[in-house]
Amino acid sequence: MAKAGKKYQDAVKLIETGKVYTAEEAVDLVKKTATAKFDETIELHVRLGVDPKYADQQVRGAMVLPHGTGKSKRVLVFAKGAKVEEAEAAGADFVGSDEIVAKIQGGWTDFDVAVATPDMMGTVGRIGKILGPRGLMPNPKLGTVTMDLAKAISEIKAGKVEYRTDKAGNIHCPIGKASFDNEKLVANFNALMDTLIRVKPAAAKGQYIRSVTVSATMGPGVPVAHA
Repeated sequence: MAKAGKKYQDAVKLIETGKVYTAEEAVDLVKKTATAKFDETIELHVRLGVDPKYADQQVRGAMVLPHGTGKSKRVLVFAKGAKVEEAEAAGADFVGSDEIVAKIQGGWTDFDVAVATPDMMGTVGRIGKILGPRGLMPNPKLGTVTMDLAKAISEIKAGKVEYRTDKAGNIHCPIGKASFDNEKLVANFNALMDTLIRVKPAAAKGQYIRSVTVSATMGPGVPVAHA
């Protein structure tokens, strides 16, 4: 097993063993652990008391963080006709239909989020095996299959994030950058936690929120108190 670097080891020393921090304390501490030369992403990790192998216990959705993520996302829109102009006017980075599908079939995936109008989903389905595993497939539940392209694009550009349970029932989601003010990171943290609590599956039994941790890209996790 590879030995952790000196910076990581120093960051671990900042975290008091056995202590669980408030959101405000955790955000302040995690920023101190972000010592990389780039602006590290601050991530929220939540272990949920669900079993994702059952459809009625999966937790998945999207929301706009109050202060965004600090990352500008490249948006691809599958559209035709008048919707092409609407998408371009709304700030989409790439817009098209069959020619975009052919480009993706050729290996191009230089975008972060894909949006499509409902009438384009038959066309998009041809590249489902490429987009699906990368988490890029447009999905009505996430607001990325819609006729209101202007709204979808503006929300993504404003800091819309997707959250979904992995196979172990964990959520991993960015809540901003280390350069953010503490108050903005705390507001994003609270907004995401409130959303996760609100979408608790009815089938989930026992303790729903098992553990909450925040961490920087290159840093250790800081445990956060939860209800």
